[in-house]
Amino acid sequence: MSTNVATKAGPREWIGLAVLTLPLLVLALDVSVLFLAAPHLGADLRPSSTELLWILDIYGFLIAGFLVTMGTLGDRIGRRKLLMIGAVAFALASVLAAYANSPAMLIAARAALGIAGATLMPSTLALISNMFADPKQRGLAIGIWMTTFSAGVSIGPTIGGALLENFWWGSVFLIAVPVMVLLVVLAPILLPEFRDPDAGRLDLLSVVLSLATVLPVIYGLKEIATGHGSWLPYTALVAGVVLGILFTRRQKRLRNPMVDLRLFKIRAFAAALALLLLGITAINGVNFLYPQFLQSVKALSPLQAGLWMIPITLAAVLGSLVAPLLTRRIRPAFVITGGAVISVVGFVLVTQVDAISGLGLLITAGVVTVAGLSPMTVLTTDMVVGSAPPEKAGAAAALSETSGELGVGLGVAAMGTIATAVYRAEMDNTPAEAAESLTGAVALAQTLPPDQATALLEPAREAFTNGLNTAGLVGAVLLVALAFVSVSLLRHLRPTGAESERDN
Repeated sequence: MSTNVATKAGPREWIGLAVLTLPLLVLALDVSVLFLAAPHLGADLRPSSTELLWILDIYGFLIAGFLVTMGTLGDRIGRRKLLMIGAVAFALASVLAAYANSPAMLIAARAALGIAGATLMPSTLALISNMFADPKQRGLAIGIWMTTFSAGVSIGPTIGGALLENFWWGSVFLIAVPVMVLLVVLAPILLPEFRDPDAGRLDLLSVVLSLATVLPVIYGLKEIATGHGSWLPYTALVAGVVLGILFTRRQKRLRNPMVDLRLFKIRAFAAALALLLLGITAINGVNFLYPQFLQSVKALSPLQAGLWMIPITLAAVLGSLVAPLLTRRIRPAFVITGGAVISVVGFVLVTQVDAISGLGLLITAGVVTVAGLSPMTVLTTDMVVGSAPPEKAGAAAALSETSGELGVGLGVAAMGTIATAVYRAEMDNTPAEAAESLTGAVALAQTLPPDQATALLEPAREAFTNGLNTAGLVGAVLLVALAFVSVSLLRHLRPTGAESERDN
């Protein structure tokens, strides 16, 4: 145990934080606007169903796969340098995507965007840990950093809808270009450089093994959520786990490992990653079903659905900003546990949603759930980067982001599988297309006379809603477990208003 008197950040650091939010805003917009653009680019480029799936998915796959590599690379060559390289690459790939004239070209551009995007998040988070040494200021800075992402996701449909009404589909990619140019201009002026002076060379075999671990796992989880019953995603999961074991063993033998496994001996670090995985699994699993309910059960347009999600985003913003303030007086474990209890109430409300009049209750449930869980995401992220040594902040930030990506994949897979199982059980005696999914039922209903369409859609929407209810129940159980883990493993951490202590 050691006591530090941290230097407080000044105006330059806070202005620098605004610069660090720029790439995060772009990444958030890129997530949300493409789904609006998909029908437009589909009509123009005419991709096959498989090509369209790759256009939508390869970006997220490669971000998840390259996070650890890029976080570690930033520790070696410099976090600001990697951020600027990534910003230039992201801008160029955005132009390539905007003017793509074939599905293959767009897939390649999206792949480049994913690799470039993986440089941005760990670099920005690691630089925050360097710029804000004071625990109270760092917690607030991370809260602002995460709020930016939530705001970007929220305004994405509005900005995307406006662009698509006035320009061609490629315009949604060009949003990134001026933002990244601004980042490249301001970064050398306002952001410090930091690298690990004793990092050594990047082990290329470790890079390959890390990609071979994360990519099959993310792919397997995503495919399992579709419920198609293929053996391939389960094989991919097993392969990813086996290669992950090989990756771990190699890190133990290297003098300068890509991931320093000694970090996991720090209780706050290991517990925070576990809580982040558990919490994001719960919330993203249910949030994955929200847009489907809004569009397929309540028959809202994508833009209307996006607008209905704004209150949930505002709840995330509020929870993210309030959390660091609460921990100045209250132990982080109790803030996380209290938020988890609030989220349990929200998940219980999800179990009461019905297909006919459930819209208001669903949004209320989402607000309560997200408001309660947002403090956990901010505080555990702060614990991960704050408990790691400064020279390992890039790798630590990457592990935090990877844990979140795995949580998203696991949540979508688990909750999607549960909801699909409930739906199919209740729709077993309907035509195959309708029994497969609610989307299939909606498509089939469009070919039927009005009375037959209504007779098909009413039970289909009810069956999907029952699946959502079941997913809410599972989410509540996960949040109870999260509260227990938080109190058990983190109650030794003192409020940030108290004297700062490092847990070793």
